[in-house]
Amino acid sequence: MAHAKNHDYHILTPSSWPLIGALSAFIMLFGAVLWMHDVTPFMFWGGFVAVLYVMFGWWREVVAESHIGDHTPVVRMGLRYGFILFIMSEVMFFVAWFWTFFKQALYPMNEYAGSEYVPPVFDPVNAFQLPLINTLILLLSGCAVTWAHHALVHENNRKDLQNGLAIAVVLGLLFTGLQAYEYSELLLHHDWVFGDDAFFSAFFMATGFHGFHVVIGTIFLAICWLRATRGDFTPEKHVGFEAAAWYWHFVDVVWLFLFFAVYVWGVPAG
Repeated sequence: MAHAKNHDYHILTPSSWPLIGALSAFIMLFGAVLWMHDVTPFMFWGGFVAVLYVMFGWWREVVAESHIGDHTPVVRMGLRYGFILFIMSEVMFFVAWFWTFFKQALYPMNEYAGSEYVPPVFDPVNAFQLPLINTLILLLSGCAVTWAHHALVHENNRKDLQNGLAIAVVLGLLFTGLQAYEYSELLLHHDWVFGDDAFFSAFFMATGFHGFHVVIGTIFLAICWLRATRGDFTPEKHVGFEAAAWYWHFVDVVWLFLFFAVYVWGVPAG
């Protein structure tokens, strides 16, 4: 047969998703600039909806490719390597925020000769109250994901797989809710001002982007739970779930660094 497949690679057919995704992302980011300049928020939200549509349509095709057997062991290895590189890029993203925070904490501007910078006076955060609770919540959610992964890979226990994912999703939502509550308390009742000082900017950008990643990871796990209820994932083929688990553990580790570096060491206890 002239067109018989005699290799382990997946040769993709032409797709419009990359072009549509790029245009959607451009519209969303350009709309964000317009929104920041008080022009209109609608362009941002239109681009955001388009990006979500591309994500849904494109990844649905990837799942369909797996079902028809296109994801050979070689292809699955490539997907894993690609996701590892993505997580490495995310690590460097957070390194930038940690670098900013440590620079400001170790070498504040007011110590430079001739500087007129005045450090802000603010109510401190007690790291061993709400931040510690959030830390325990994230660690428990990581345990739930590990339980679900073990149930699938070593026991093929679909009930425990679904229960572990469901618990992780609930804990992720709880973490997000508590983080939003902490923000409201700091901004409304403790005179913290976003953008008013380098410390506030570093704190809110680092913890805020981490919170955004928690939201993305929660959606990631929720989709894995939905797929698990529909019979997807086997002990041999579960790259989507594996990627979600890696991403969630990455989010856990970043929060541990944030907790000890920012809340425990970086913010004075009063």
